[in-house]
Amino acid sequence: MTELKNLDLELSRFRLRVIAAALLVLLGFGLLVARLVTLQVVRHDELSTRAESNRIAVLPLVPNRGLILDRHGVVLASNYSAYTLEITPSQVEDLDATIDELATLVRIETRDRKRFRRLMEDGKSFESLPIRTKLDDEEVARFTAQRFRFPGVELKARLFRHYPYGDLASHVIGYIGRINQAEKAAIDETEDAANYQGTDYIGKLGIEQKYEDELHGRTGFEEVETSAGGRAVRRLRASPPTPGHTVRLSIDIKLQALVEQLYGERRGALVALDPRNGEVLAFVSKPTFDPNLFVDGIDVESWRELNESIDKPLLNRALRGTYPPGSTFKPFMAIAALNTGKRTPQQTIVDHGSFLFGNHRFRSHGDHGLGVVDMNRSIVKSSNVYYYMLAADMGVDLIHAQLEPFGFGRRTGIDLLGEVTGVLPSTDWKRRYYKKPEQQKWYAGETISLGIGQGYNSFTMLQLAGATATLVSGGQRYLPRVVREIEDVATGAKRVISAEALEPLALRPEHVEVVRQALYGVTQEGTSTRVFTGAGYTSGGKTGTAQAIGIRQNDKYDASKLDEYQRDHSLYMAFAPVENPTVALAVIVENAGFGAAAAAPIARRVLDYLLLGQYPSREDIEAVRQGGGGPPAGTPRPADEVALLPVTPGAVATAAVPLPETLR
Repeated sequence: MTELKNLDLELSRFRLRVIAAALLVLLGFGLLVARLVTLQVVRHDELSTRAESNRIAVLPLVPNRGLILDRHGVVLASNYSAYTLEITPSQVEDLDATIDELATLVRIETRDRKRFRRLMEDGKSFESLPIRTKLDDEEVARFTAQRFRFPGVELKARLFRHYPYGDLASHVIGYIGRINQAEKAAIDETEDAANYQGTDYIGKLGIEQKYEDELHGRTGFEEVETSAGGRAVRRLRASPPTPGHTVRLSIDIKLQALVEQLYGERRGALVALDPRNGEVLAFVSKPTFDPNLFVDGIDVESWRELNESIDKPLLNRALRGTYPPGSTFKPFMAIAALNTGKRTPQQTIVDHGSFLFGNHRFRSHGDHGLGVVDMNRSIVKSSNVYYYMLAADMGVDLIHAQLEPFGFGRRTGIDLLGEVTGVLPSTDWKRRYYKKPEQQKWYAGETISLGIGQGYNSFTMLQLAGATATLVSGGQRYLPRVVREIEDVATGAKRVISAEALEPLALRPEHVEVVRQALYGVTQEGTSTRVFTGAGYTSGGKTGTAQAIGIRQNDKYDASKLDEYQRDHSLYMAFAPVENPTVALAVIVENAGFGAAAAAPIARRVLDYLLLGQYPSREDIEAVRQGGGGPPAGTPRPADEVALLPVTPGAVATAAVPLPETLR
């Protein structure tokens, strides 16, 4: 049967199918064009930036940290380059297995693993963390040959901080350490956050901490083209980093080394200042510690040894150690008495060996008296009774008002962080310090001991040295400064750090001269006469013996019956020359007894060095280390002919005055 087709209907259907296909094609082309417009026009900038970032990596260039020098140019903190083996935890599947495999190529100790785990806890998984630092050439070669086996493990060249003289002056120089989370958070909140991109270390103590901004430098950057695997292909553009500034200290490192040598194994502190400008010439705290231990992260054993030691080597005794000043406080009581009219130079008292106040007997000089005593004799012979009576006459608040301007009981403003205030008591201080009402009341009997530097009195050697400088200079005051000059190594420009002169104290010259002559008499006929016999200059000073523990009224002090750490402290304050002082110092030797026996001999050697350029003989150094108290033994050596210690490995060579050969 023949089928008849409706041609018109068929053509109509065909045309509809063609039109539908055409519309579909047009829609497809429309969507394609719209997508191209979106990508090429609307999102062009965004996608271009993203593509560029995938192709180009911006890497921070960490600047060289600035050097720290002493006043003569001796390098005290430097940098050197070494290889580190670093792991990015997020790129490693089995971290423990990878470390075990690495240990077959390079030496990885238990402490390295512990440090790495600690860094992982403080850091992020995508950060590169060191598993080993300071690889030698053989280890570098072995790893390089096997590198393909360790994805996520890289060998990097890093700059390391080095302190060439180890524990010498460590408390004032300080150290650097890895940036912890708290420090990182603090940096991120500042405008300097970008400058610390790529930086792993920051100053933690001393000059390294205080002058972090100057020492760090400015971070540069490098743009590199990378492959699909993230490896650098070629360098596109770079902005070099600006190295940190060189910081020059006012400290003489050879003098610093001498003083630390003289202390030996004993504990104590010494601060020497130039009263003419406030420069710190020596800043000693003993015992010390090796700051190199902290650069890579100190191990647990070393930290425990330092932190739990009974000698507290981490305590900066010159800055944070407070002590009763003992009889070194008497010259300041004398100038306060003259200023207030409580005493005249000629006014006398009779020293019977004790002072009775109420029912309490305050003793002096082993209960034997000095007879008739005026102000000069009270200082030269160190009369306790004179100052017991003076303290009773002045009262605690007048003492505080007169001596607080000298710097007692407040921060000196030195350019180091962490300084403590000490205690110069007053009735107001006691009300604020104690919580119980019965403890807040000031009793008249508490004032008596203040006159001889005991009781609540507690100061740092920095405060005592600063007060001495103020007194002997006639009231001129300066903020003490450890840094002398900052040099921009990029431009060569030098910026002198001048100590800020404070408003002078209103001291009458004739009063100052009375006290200065009395202090000079201490070295001529007083308690330090023997120590300063034969000195080639004039000097003044005052010995001090401060109680570490209280002694009951009817008991007598007997060092042989006490534990070493309970024995009296040995103190000495000094200045020279008497006519025009150029150095003022304060020194304490903890638990060493009479001031003339331990502290004064150290002061004598410091003055010999500064004023005469003399360095003690080897036998004299050993005698002082052992507590010998007398004039220098043997023939002193010219200081400029005594060699410095050789630097330890990792340091840069320095062309400067060497350290004493006695320290070898």
